[in-house]
This record gives sequence, structure tokens and C-alpha cells, in this order.
Amino acid sequence: MNVQALDLHLKTGTTGVSRCWRVTRADGVQFGFTDHDCDLTFDGTEFRAGTGLSAAALNQTTGLSVDNTEAVGALSDASITEADIFAGRFDGAEVEAWLVQWAEPENRVLQFRGSLGEITRANGAFSAELRGLAERMNVPTGRVYQRTCQAVLGDAQCGFDLATAGYVAEAEVSTSDGRAFTFDGLSNFEPRWFERGQLRVLTGEAAGLSGAVKLDRVEGNTRLVEVWDNLRGDVATGDTIRLTAGCDKRMQTCRLKFTNLLNFQGFPDIPGEDWQVAHPTRLSSRSGGSRR
Repeated sequence: MNVQALDLHLKTGTTGVSRCWRVTRADGVQFGFTDHDCDLTFDGTEFRAGTGLSAAALNQTTGLSVDNTEAVGALSDASITEADIFAGRFDGAEVEAWLVQWAEPENRVLQFRGSLGEITRANGAFSAELRGLAERMNVPTGRVYQRTCQAVLGDAQCGFDLATAGYVAEAEVSTSDGRAFTFDGLSNFEPRWFERGQLRVLTGEAAGLSGAVKLDRVEGNTRLVEVWDNLRGDVATGDTIRLTAGCDKRMQTCRLKFTNLLNFQGFPDIPGEDWQVAHPTRLSSRSGGSRR
């Protein structure tokens, strides 16, 4: 990337520049777009022309306020499809916008880096809000003191290895309506074992989509698993799905189900709200324990 060469080119007054956008989804799939009339390639990405994608003027500030702009384009089976947007595959995708000298693409400058925000669809086209890096400053951070665990099962705080036998299962779908799934077998797991866990589709048209498990029960040799929200993708009989054991964030579950009490990230002995109005007395115990 040669920013100085691009600056010299712009100072000539007769320029040949174009804009390029690279979109990287959470599943790693990348898309490249340009408003030039020919395809451009750099950094291992092909930026395709004629995609119909364009962007509004970029609003950038020097403070901590959020930079933002907007991208609009036509839905195309070859690039961004309505089905993928509806399935949420582009939610939170990373976006980079470049100003490029199209005759020499190595002369370019990165103008914007951020993520996709709200996406709307209508009449065969889409409009996507682009949010700058400062958007992350709006996310609450810090630790909350509460009885239940704050960690996500399997993350660095939790420290539990989900590869441990008995906590992840893969099976082919018997029936599905996008929200409720049945499996033949998997009866060796206890009922409700996967509740509050994750269901992820591994094969088929809906591959990569996932949902939080709401219900998990066993009826004979059949297991019924239901997620909270429709996956918004077609899951067919025979598609492979991965189920991950669920955690309800309680200390007892951490100790008995996962044998991971040393990494429990909650405060099970924190006083309840009744302590806010407690007062000293010799007449009765104020320890919170049962009276005898």
C-alpha cells in the first residue's frame, strides 16, 4: 500500500481513482466490490465491478463519536443474496473501504474500517448501515457481581474444554421445521442435557447457522430439540447438526455437570436484597440461615 504515491496522483488534478469495499462475514467468507468498470485485485481479494454496490458520503470525526456511512446495492445470486441477509449471515460483518488508483492498485488508502449495522431489504435491493470502530465504545464492559456465572461455556474465563467426551454430539436430522428438530438416537444423553446449549448446522443449505437450545427432551429412541428462534434457513432431513451441552450458570451445575467449580465466575454467597433493610438485633439470627 503506497499512500504517498496516491497523494501525488491526486495532486495532479487529473485522477483515475475508484472505491473498493471488502466485506468479511463472521464465518470467514469474503466479498469484494468496486465502483470501477473493471475488476481490481489486491491483498488477495478480487473486487468485482458491476455489482451495483455504492456508498454514501463518509462521515468521519476526530473525537470518540461514531463514524458512519451507508452502503446500498442490488441483491444478486452471485454476491449478496436476500436469503443470506435473511439468515443473518451478514450481521456484524467486517467492512473495509479503500480509495484506489485503479491503474496501479498498490497506490491506495484505507478510508473506513468498521462493521455492518442494520440491514434493510426492499424491492430487490438492500441498504446497510456501516458503523465505525468507535461503535465498540458503546458496548458496556466490566464485571457484574451476581450469583450466577458470567462466563460463556468454553471461553477463556470458563476454561472448560468442550472437546471432552460427552459434551458435544453430532447427528443427522430426522425431521425439522427450522425451529424444532428430531434425531433418531442420542438417547445416551440425559434429558435436558443440551438445554441452554447451542445447535449448529454443519452441512446443507443452512450450514453455519446456529441457535440457542430452548428445549431438549427424549421420547423413546427419539430426541426432540427446539431452539428459541427459527434458524431462517432450510434444514433438510439428513443434514448434520452439532449439539453442545448447555449450562444454566449455577454453581451446582458447574460442580456436578462440568466438574469445573474452580473456574466458576459467579458469587453464590453474595447477600440478597433483604440485607439492605437488615438491622442489628439480639432477638433472632440475621445470618440468612434457617431458624430452629
